[in-house]
Amino acid sequence: MAGRHFFTSGNPKTRSSIRLFVFAVLALSILFSIFSVFSSPYHTSPIHDFQISKLNPKVEYSFVASLEEFLTSTSKNQISHTVSDDTVHTVSEEDVKKLDDLMLKREIERLFEQSFYPAFSPLAPSALRVYVYEMPSKFTHDLLWLFQNTYRETSNLTSNGSPVHRLIEQHSIDYWLWVDLITPESERLLKSVVRVYQQEEADLFYIPFFTTISFFLLEKQQCKSLYREAMKWVTEQPAWKRSEGRDHILPVHHPWSFKSVRRFMKNAIWLLPDMDSTGNWYKPGQVWLEKDLILPYVPNVDLCDAKCLSEIESKRSKLLFFRGRLKRNAGGKIRAKLVSELNGADGVVIEEGSAGEAGKAAAQSGMRKSIYCLCPAGDTPSSARLFDAIVSGCIPVIISDELELPFEGILDYRKIALFVSSSEAVQPGSLLKFLRSVSPAQIRAMQMNLAKFSRHFLYSHPAQPMGPEDLIWRMLAGKLVNIKLHTRRSQRVVKESRSLCTCDCKRSNFTSPALLS
Repeated sequence: MAGRHFFTSGNPKTRSSIRLFVFAVLALSILFSIFSVFSSPYHTSPIHDFQISKLNPKVEYSFVASLEEFLTSTSKNQISHTVSDDTVHTVSEEDVKKLDDLMLKREIERLFEQSFYPAFSPLAPSALRVYVYEMPSKFTHDLLWLFQNTYRETSNLTSNGSPVHRLIEQHSIDYWLWVDLITPESERLLKSVVRVYQQEEADLFYIPFFTTISFFLLEKQQCKSLYREAMKWVTEQPAWKRSEGRDHILPVHHPWSFKSVRRFMKNAIWLLPDMDSTGNWYKPGQVWLEKDLILPYVPNVDLCDAKCLSEIESKRSKLLFFRGRLKRNAGGKIRAKLVSELNGADGVVIEEGSAGEAGKAAAQSGMRKSIYCLCPAGDTPSSARLFDAIVSGCIPVIISDELELPFEGILDYRKIALFVSSSEAVQPGSLLKFLRSVSPAQIRAMQMNLAKFSRHFLYSHPAQPMGPEDLIWRMLAGKLVNIKLHTRRSQRVVKESRSLCTCDCKRSNFTSPALLS
């Protein structure tokens, strides 16, 4: 009772002192909170409103370094398998029917026993089941070893002066996907895809053939012969015959690769850098968005992380930067017109590009000193320059009317890039007037978004959640029901009775000039 009496009816001076003490503590807490907010670097600089974590030292982002580690840990002549594989090397109609029956049985089981099916969503997919073919080593490990043993030959250039081995690295998506899929499940981080070892369990089938390495490093006839062998090997599998390849994933990320036999595998899901419609790279009916997938190039320059972005924030003194070949073919002819229009303008840097480490360093430095990076079409609608700009924190100004973008079903590029039609870009003064009209607040918002987006374009091993490998499987998950639809339809339609449904009549992609009005 005495204790209770003390708090309720004690000395008034004591109660007053306690109140003053409590109020003082509260006031100090509030002042401390306000001071912390306004003194924090997150408040003073928009670049700090988000932070890209430092690159994990246990994650390898270099193709050359990752490949060297991979080949060191495996044997060229003896690759160990912890689980037996059921790849079929000779196939009959009975084999195809048996596989189809087994796959249908598994599909029905999932349909009635698991509540998620068929709720595949690119934003939150259930794990895709992917079967990885065990192809002979001449299609896989031998080609990796060939690159490993020759990539230091920097004098090996293409006809237009590009370093061959840098091009292979730039288009090395087939390596990054494959090495992640075959990594032991306990070491993988992605939850959007799981490797299965029985064909009847698979949603999709991955073809591990390095089409770009073989194109650049083999003699022409040797390469064509290997292409034919790879095509024959895959198309004789029962899973291919069952769906005519519609559920098979074929990496053909360089537009020159696998060209001689593409027509025999046009039903497969092609992993592409773009969808050039001029006919120079892909024939009509071979590629379309509903079937295929656009993937980013491997960036040529290093990532500018949060610390880097903070350090260069005040050093972006140039308005617009471009470094590369000023004369290109096909859609790339726009470059010469842009050079004529922009050269010599205040705040604009236009440079003829050079190959090799010196060229990389110059491009990286220029992008980090500029607010905007010009990304015009090259021989094809796309180029690695777009992804170089993104990882450099330089706002891309895309002038490529027929460009298709990676992961656009998930990412909104309007948050990080400006799109200008070719016809408007070459009008005297139009492009620079437009760029100078963008408000500082808009620029800051896009720069902040660029830092957030960078992670989506960094291939790595192990593959990281929300990295490009992860987004690939999320995008493919969104295609799966349609793949099954066309597979079933092809199985029951009487051949030549009527045309099978295609997407050749899709609306053309063209940047509207109205964006600048």
